[in-house]
Amino acid sequence: MRKLTVSQLNRYVKAVLEEDSKLTDLFVEGEVSNFTRHFRSGHCYFSIKDENASVRAVMWESSASALKFTPEDGMTVVARVSVSLYERDGTFQVYVSDLMPVGEGAIAAGIRQRVEKLGKLGVFDPAHKKPVPLWPRRVGVVTSETGAAIGDITQVLGRRWPVAKMLFCPAQVQGEGAAQSLVAALKTLDSRCDVIIIGRGGGSSEDLWAFQDEALALAIYHAKTPVISAVGHEMDMSICDMAADLRAPTPSAAAELAVPSIEQVALLMDRLEQDLYSRANGMLYAYAGRLSALASAPSLKNPGYFIKNQHKRLDFLANTLYTIQSGYFREKSRALSGKAELLDNLSPMRVLGRGYAAVFSGGEAVRSAEELREGDRIDIRLADGQAQALIENVRIGGDGLNG
Repeated sequence: MRKLTVSQLNRYVKAVLEEDSKLTDLFVEGEVSNFTRHFRSGHCYFSIKDENASVRAVMWESSASALKFTPEDGMTVVARVSVSLYERDGTFQVYVSDLMPVGEGAIAAGIRQRVEKLGKLGVFDPAHKKPVPLWPRRVGVVTSETGAAIGDITQVLGRRWPVAKMLFCPAQVQGEGAAQSLVAALKTLDSRCDVIIIGRGGGSSEDLWAFQDEALALAIYHAKTPVISAVGHEMDMSICDMAADLRAPTPSAAAELAVPSIEQVALLMDRLEQDLYSRANGMLYAYAGRLSALASAPSLKNPGYFIKNQHKRLDFLANTLYTIQSGYFREKSRALSGKAELLDNLSPMRVLGRGYAAVFSGGEAVRSAEELREGDRIDIRLADGQAQALIENVRIGGDGLNG
């Protein structure tokens, strides 16, 4: 019996699998499970499964970096694979060279995923959009130096607003490294311009892929300068368009949105000049009329007339004050007389004048016979004088005497 080591067995099985032409390039459909991407190497590790089985899968960074979307757990995909064995663990697995989502194109899936992620970060929030200035002095342009877009933008800016200075920072607009080139150009122009135009002419979805980049969208979102995006033709809509402060259907339209028309501004200045002239003349005529009225006033022609009028006014005010003062004092005098008469009517002396007398004992008024005792000395006050008396007896209620 021939003996094999485990290493020899695994190495042999691996060789058999990799030499089988039917297993070196085939397509497998299944659901992505347990997807992870190593943060340093960029390699992807996951499983592809159906309802009955699963197989481990590895996708090296060189293949994963070319994906237009990010694989997610639960996503159904078609994987282009070669079958092998991980010799160290004896694990059967497949090496993935390409992935395609089922029912949705890779580019469409990638765009959808990025839009969802950036939307949660607020990159497309209308409240964050910055207004484009009315009178820009420096207009930045980010596009290819060989494309038609730069010529269209230059022509429109020169025709509509020649007073503005154009700052052009060329960038790669398609192919590998295009997104990084666009981000670098945008950051170079930021804060050096009043407004920035970024874009290119039309093309296929693959040609426009750089403008679907997440880093470019974030660079536009964090830019201090308002950004106008003009990517492709009118029917195209990119993530760059969605993140920008203003979207234009074409590069030429972006240039028209970035600056005013010098002809329209000249017409506006003419209207403002005419309006200002009309308003100034109106004010001059109004003030001339007022000045004429003041010049013809008697007080300016004859100062003595003005003084006489002021004397008359002072006399009138003095008479008015005297009348008010006299009326006030008469009213107060009548009120005081009425109160004095009321006080006099309530005076005890008025009662004594009708034949009554007031009795006092020890300086206190006597209000009841029960307060008196035989032998008490009392003072009797009458209307015209007073007298003293000695109490000999006291009658209470008329029923008898108490002594």
